[in-house]
Amino acid sequence: MTVAVVLLTIAVVLLVALLSALGAGTLARIDGASWPTACTRAAGTFAAVLALAAAITAALSPLFT
Repeated sequence: MTVAVVLLTIAVVLLVALLSALGAGTLARIDGASWPTACTRAAGTFAAVLALAAAITAALSPLFT
């Protein structure tokens, strides 16, 4: 069951990261940014969400070991 929970958590984190990046890119384009700028903002958002998930995982890992 532990493997299933880990895989589900990874899938949810990736889904949230992708949706956040999509939203950031869309908002950048609506704001009038060029395509390269919008992609840069989307990539930055994607990386930030993954970094936040990694930080939360590192902070919570001592509680589960």
